Amino acid sequence: MRRGDLEDPSRDELCLDGRSEDDRAAAGKAMTVGSPFNPYVGTWVTGDGHIRHTLLPNGRYDEARGRRESAYQGRYAVTGDHIDYWDDTGFTADGEFRDGVLHHAGMIFHRTK
Repeated sequence: MRRGDLEDPSRDELCLDGRSEDDRAAAGKAMTVGSPFNPYVGTWVTGDGHIRHTLLPNGRYDEARGRRESAYQGRYAVTGDHIDYWDDTGFTADGEFRDGVLHHAGMIFHRTK
């Protein structure tokens, strides 16, 4: 998916995960909204516990920072080991899952048990 696809109102065929039907078909192995095969659903936390990302099975995420619960919320899509985030304020970010660790915005997140 191209970043500009989300902002282009002429792309009326976009799905909830932000990709067109063509993009979804081409991705093949994408794990997105409602996918029972998304192994990354759950809560991911920085080493100091300050930032916590909860990836929900419906393709939404909730980020807590310190004592501020739900500091940021939005949607996400996982393709392979890559994750794209689109928060509800319009900010975009991405990350990579490597060896059971989420690398995002220069931070390292581990899954909570």
